[in-house]
Amino acid sequence: MRSKFILPVFVLLGSTVAMAQSVAGTVHKFLPNPLQSGGVVTYQLQQFLLKRVPKLPKPTSAEQWTAEEQQIRQHVLDDVIYHGWPKAWVDSPPKFEDMGAVPVPAGAGYRLRKFRYEVVPGLYSTAVLYEPAHLEGKAPGVLDVLGHFPIGKASMFEQKLCINQALRGMIALSIAFIDMGEMRLPGNEHHFGADLDLVGVSGVGLFYMAMRRGLDYLYDDPHVDRSRLAVTGLSGGGWQTIMLSALDPRVLVSIPVAGFTSLQGRLERLPGEPGDYEQLPPNLLDGQGYQTFAAMRAPRPTLEINNAEDSCCFRAPLVKPYIFDEIKPFFRLYGKEDVFQFHTDTQVSAHNYQRDNRQQAYRFLSTYFHLPVKPEEIPVGQDLRTYSQLAAGVPPDNQTILGLAKQFASQIHHPPVPTDPAARETWAKSERAKLSKVVHYQPVTVAHPWYMQDTNHNTIESISFRFTLSNGLSATGVWVKSIWTPEGAPMTVVVNDGGRKGADQEVWNHMPEVAARIARGEQVLVLSILFTGDANPLSADVGSFGYMLASVGAPPLGLEAAQLIGISRWAEGRWHPSRLRLESSGYRMQVVSLVAGALEPHLFKSITIHQGMHSLSYILDQQVSSSQVPDMFCLDLDKDFNLNMLKAMTEPTKVTEADYVEVTPAKQ
Repeated sequence: MRSKFILPVFVLLGSTVAMAQSVAGTVHKFLPNPLQSGGVVTYQLQQFLLKRVPKLPKPTSAEQWTAEEQQIRQHVLDDVIYHGWPKAWVDSPPKFEDMGAVPVPAGAGYRLRKFRYEVVPGLYSTAVLYEPAHLEGKAPGVLDVLGHFPIGKASMFEQKLCINQALRGMIALSIAFIDMGEMRLPGNEHHFGADLDLVGVSGVGLFYMAMRRGLDYLYDDPHVDRSRLAVTGLSGGGWQTIMLSALDPRVLVSIPVAGFTSLQGRLERLPGEPGDYEQLPPNLLDGQGYQTFAAMRAPRPTLEINNAEDSCCFRAPLVKPYIFDEIKPFFRLYGKEDVFQFHTDTQVSAHNYQRDNRQQAYRFLSTYFHLPVKPEEIPVGQDLRTYSQLAAGVPPDNQTILGLAKQFASQIHHPPVPTDPAARETWAKSERAKLSKVVHYQPVTVAHPWYMQDTNHNTIESISFRFTLSNGLSATGVWVKSIWTPEGAPMTVVVNDGGRKGADQEVWNHMPEVAARIARGEQVLVLSILFTGDANPLSADVGSFGYMLASVGAPPLGLEAAQLIGISRWAEGRWHPSRLRLESSGYRMQVVSLVAGALEPHLFKSITIHQGMHSLSYILDQQVSSSQVPDMFCLDLDKDFNLNMLKAMTEPTKVTEADYVEVTPAKQ
C-alpha cells in the first residue's frame, strides 16, 4: 500500500512549476488520443433524431383534419414563425414602391414593372411584376419565389417561367430571396438567422415575412382574383412554396420544385440533404414536420415536382415515398386525390426548373385557374433581360439579418440581480426554471462507461473512457492522477472548446495549473462533450445536426450541459472526490459550464473560466457562424439571460474568470 505521505516528499524534489511541466509532458502522450470516430457520433445523432421524427397525424375524416390542421397552422405561426417579432411588424400592410416600367419589345404580349418593398422596417427587398399586356377583369396571381441563385430574379429559368405565366393570362410576381441578387450583402448570409434566434426573435420569421409580403401584394392588387392565387419555386424557392402554401390558406395552387423532404429523408442521406438554416429553425419540427405541411395542402391543388437525378438534393424516387405516397390519404379524405400530383423530371439530370418542369407547371396552373391549357412553352429567349435591367435597387443602408439581430440585442435590458439574500434565492429558483425551458434541459446519466485505454508511466496513471449516455449520445474522457494521489482527493473536471485535444494544448501552454493540480495530488477528468473533439460528428454534418437538433426541440446547448452534469455526477460516484471543481476554456465551454452550474448549483465547488467572453454580444460582434458553432445559438438565450445572471444562478458555486478571449475586428 502506497503511503499518502510520500507525495509531499515528492513535491520537495523540485519546484511545482517544474513538476507541472513534467506532468504536462507525460499527459501530452495520451490525452489527445481519439477514442471514437466522427462516424460513430454521426450515427448516434442520426439515431437520436430518428426517435424524434414527427409522426404524421392520422385523421379519420375531412372535418377532423380540417380542424387539426388549423390548430397546427396557428401554433406554427404564433409559436415558431412570429416568435419575438413585434406584432405591429407582423400585421403591417404591404408597402411596395413602384420603381418604374421595364421596356419590352412592341407586341410582346406582356409588360413589366420593378418594385422595392419593405420586409420589416429598415430592410427592403425587390420584385418584378409580369402582367398580360391587355387585362380584362381579374386574373389569377402567381408568386414566383427563388432559391439560392446568385443573380436572383434575372435567372434565365425564372424569367421564362414568369413571362410564360403572363402570356397565359396570369399576373406573376417574382421576388428576391434574402442574400441573393440585390440582397446579396454582407450580414445577409442565412446562418445569421440563428443570431436573431439568440436575441429572442425567430430567424425563420424574417424569411417567411419576406415571401408573405409578396402574397400580400398580389392579394391586394385590384387586377388579381383573390380566389386564384398560387406559389411556385425551385430549391429554396420550393421550400418557400411548401411553407407559405401550407401556412397561408389564401394559396389555392402550390407547385414546390425540388425544395423539401421529411426529416427522416434528411437523416437517411446525410450529408446529401442537410438543409439550410431557414429549413430547420428552432422548434419547427417539434411535433410536426414537412410531411405534415404537405398534408395541410389538402384538399387544395398541389403539384410536387422533383428530379430523378438531381445534382443537389431531393431526388424524386427517394423523397416520393415520404412527401407524396404517405400524403395521398389526406387528399382522399376530401375525395380530391386527383388534385394532388407528382412529376418526376427525367429530361435534365440536374437541380432544375427547366422546360419539362415549367411545362408541367403551366399545365397544372392553367387547369386549376380555369384557363386554356397550353402546356407547350412559348419561346421567349429573345426577351430575357439583364440583371441591371431588372434591378429595382435597395437603399444603400439597407438593413441585414445580422444588423437586425444587433438592433434587437441593443433593446434587451435585463433586470438587476437582487442583492437581498432571500430575494436572490427566490429569483435564482425562478430563473433556473426558465433556463431549463430555454435550453430544453433533459437530465442524462452514464448508461455505460467504456474502459478504453490506460497508462501508468512516470508516476502518472490514467484511464480513458467512452461514455454512453442514457439518451443514446456519447462523450469521451480521460481520468488522470499521480500514483501517489490518495483516494477521495479533490477532482477537477476540464472542458475545452477543442475537446481533449484542445485541453492538452492548454495544459501544455496556457493552463499549467491543471498539470499542477495533478502534481499536487488531485484528480483530473478531461472531457470531450458533444460537438467538441472526438465527440464531434463528421465535419460536414456539424451545422446540419445543430440545426436539426434545435428544430426538434433539443438544442445542442441543453444536450451539452446535460452531458457535463451527468458525467460529473458519475465521476463523483466512481471516485468520491472530497470536492468537485470545473475548469473550462473557450467561450463555448464558458456558456456550457455556466448553464450547467446554474442548473445544478450545488454540483461544483468552483468554476474557473479561461478565454471566456465578457458578454454574449461577442457572438454577434465576431460574426460567429451557427453552421460551425451550433451550440451558442439557443433560442431566447441572450434575450432572457446574460452571463452575469448565469453566474449569479450558480451560487453557492464560486465562479472565477481567469482571462478573456481576444476580440478581433469584425469581418467585413
